[in-house]
Amino acid sequence: MVNHTTKLQQHKIDSVDAIKKNIGEAQDFVFADYRGLTVLQITELRNRLRERNAEFRVVKNNHAKLAFQQMQLPDVSEYLVGPTAVAIARADSTPVVKALFDFGKEGPVTVKGSLISGVVFDAPQTEAYSRLPSRDELIAKLMATMQAPLQNFVYVLNGVTTKLARTLQAVADKKAQSGE
Repeated sequence: MVNHTTKLQQHKIDSVDAIKKNIGEAQDFVFADYRGLTVLQITELRNRLRERNAEFRVVKNNHAKLAFQQMQLPDVSEYLVGPTAVAIARADSTPVVKALFDFGKEGPVTVKGSLISGVVFDAPQTEAYSRLPSRDELIAKLMATMQAPLQNFVYVLNGVTTKLARTLQAVADKKAQSGE
């Protein structure tokens, strides 16, 4: 029997390592088909995502599969088929997913699926996720809800003093008219 060994080329190892480095820094990933995008459109999309603390990278499918396997992340190989780009979210992924779907309305970007907080979502589930409020929006709503009782209490106290002041002013005006 002949033992067959394959020699790994250094540039492929480097490519997988670079993908692993990007994956290691990120929390969530959105996989998209970028076929039909012009260079200007890709640049615009990358700028939009950069504003949301994410980056949009075209990846070689086999290298990305290896990187995800080596990082012991869930299997996303079904989304790494055909021309694939990965939006890598470094913070809250909701604005990133929303930006991709919004851009998809104006350009030929199709979201294939996502890996969010260690859970794999298909395209319809990712779209449903994009309609959820972001973390910052939820915190703002929570703070408004927590602040409402105190704010209403201040309005009530202010109303009592205002009413007393108006009543006293009305009594003073009436006495001034009658000449007392």
